[in-house]
Amino acid sequence: MKIRRARAADVESIVRMLADDQLGATRESTADLAPYLRAFELIEADPNQLLVVAEDAGEPVGTLQLTIIPGLGRGGALRGQIEAVRVRAGHRGTGLGERLVRWAIAESRRRGCALVQLTSDVSRTAAHRFYQRLGFTASHTGFKLPLPADGQ
Repeated sequence: MKIRRARAADVESIVRMLADDQLGATRESTADLAPYLRAFELIEADPNQLLVVAEDAGEPVGTLQLTIIPGLGRGGALRGQIEAVRVRAGHRGTGLGERLVRWAIAESRRRGCALVQLTSDVSRTAAHRFYQRLGFTASHTGFKLPLPADGQ
């Protein structure tokens, strides 16, 4: 299994992984890939963004996005933000998710980050146990505010 930078040709497979759970099924779809491809172009153009896939026999079977966030807090420290960790259904339980997250931790360290952080939906209790097993602590409460496209 190889972890590599995602390519535009991987976008459909990544979206399928994002859609393959109870939350993603309500908000992701491969019916129109245009918005995902536009997002992919923005990710690729930003040196602080890294979208990767884990590849098995030439097929993407896992993914995550790593964002390097510069900030003034913690003495001007860089942070690694892990997002959208997904593993294709047939590869779950194989250690691939752990391998992806450990890769993101190592890449964050290599880029000089002082810490790695992530958020996980409150309903994903199995994911919470997984992240805690990897050394993450649930130290903060997160908040989100949806911004409707119509500006309301």
